[in-house]
Amino acid sequence: MSSRSLAAEVVAVGSELLLGDAVDTNSATISARLAEIGVDVYRHTTVGDNLARLGEVIEGASARAGAVIVTGGLGPTQDDLTRDAISVLAGVELERSNALVEYIEGYFASRGREATASNLRQADIPVGARVLDPVGTAAGFAADINGATVYCLPGVPWEMIALLDRDVVPELARRSGAGITVSRWVRTAGMGESTVADMAADLVARLDAVGNPTVAFLASRGETRVRVTGKADTRAAALALVDPVVDELTSLLGAGVAGVDDEGVEHAVARQLTAAGWTLAVAESVTGGRVGGRLVGVPGASSWFRGGLVAYATDAKTSLVGVDAETLAGAGPVSEGTSGELARNAAARLEADVGLGVTGVAGPESQGGLDPGTICLAVALPDRSTPTRTVELPSRGRDVVLEFAASAAIDFLRRRLAKTAAPGW
Repeated sequence: MSSRSLAAEVVAVGSELLLGDAVDTNSATISARLAEIGVDVYRHTTVGDNLARLGEVIEGASARAGAVIVTGGLGPTQDDLTRDAISVLAGVELERSNALVEYIEGYFASRGREATASNLRQADIPVGARVLDPVGTAAGFAADINGATVYCLPGVPWEMIALLDRDVVPELARRSGAGITVSRWVRTAGMGESTVADMAADLVARLDAVGNPTVAFLASRGETRVRVTGKADTRAAALALVDPVVDELTSLLGAGVAGVDDEGVEHAVARQLTAAGWTLAVAESVTGGRVGGRLVGVPGASSWFRGGLVAYATDAKTSLVGVDAETLAGAGPVSEGTSGELARNAAARLEADVGLGVTGVAGPESQGGLDPGTICLAVALPDRSTPTRTVELPSRGRDVVLEFAASAAIDFLRRRLAKTAAPGW
């Protein structure tokens, strides 16, 4: 293993990644894991299924970093070339592992199938490489190239994560001796990234003068997340740096805070409904089920979520949800009047305490004189009030409008349930 200062590079292998047929989530997972153990990742590289280019990328990475983590290219087909590239770089032959042959044959036999000659290619390992025992059919392995350790892991995410956590991370943690990096998240909704940054500016300036912990702002699908990262010798010590900052941010941002760490705005709604003993029904048009989909992603949603009605076409708003035809003809399908009836009727039809109604214009064309990104929201509350709101979202394409609209709807529900307001609302 290299004695150079430990840094890492990540190489994702597969022409499907370059063609856009698949998304590389492995590199992000690897970087997150290595950040926790204080190993800096300097580069992510994606390379197709070409032996020469793959060898060139791995050789370059191994010349710059003490650890290289390669994912993909370990499958059974002829375009799975990672093992071949390593054997060329190391100047050794591929050798079939009898232990891996036995494992692969047993793996298929347990599923009532017979391993083919192609499957057994996965038992071929460069001479001198250290095998990382498989959890699927693809074994990983580690080899020394240019004084760096190159870890070759399967491309299937769950197989990759298993070998990464079991074999690679513990070994690199021992090698780095750099301590532990811990990140926590404060998640806001209904507040732009610049607003959040302005409200936290004094805190960030104070932390910048110290350098540890640090704060970063990341905006996504209508929400802004604030990452607080601390470094220390132990996880407990790192958390002791991070936790007070999370608490201070939560206080500074007030009603804009929807949750912390893995819990977003839908989790806040779940807590509110559970605490009140209320149930929820949703009627959504423009979002086409995205609101309901996010709500049911919360564990235990069946205890408070009655269900959702997706009424996309104008006449479906009447036939499915019972919106008055006169409302549709007068105020229009995209109006606070329509969203109010969607909310009230969803609650009535699904026998829920609270109803949420969402309608709007996704684009790319205007509708009834309304621009894309115009979203009308309503919440029918147990006290028979139905507060409504119209928001104008960024019109950056249908997918963006739909994601932002779902976030805006859930956050409007959260704020109405809390009976409070935040800047801009």
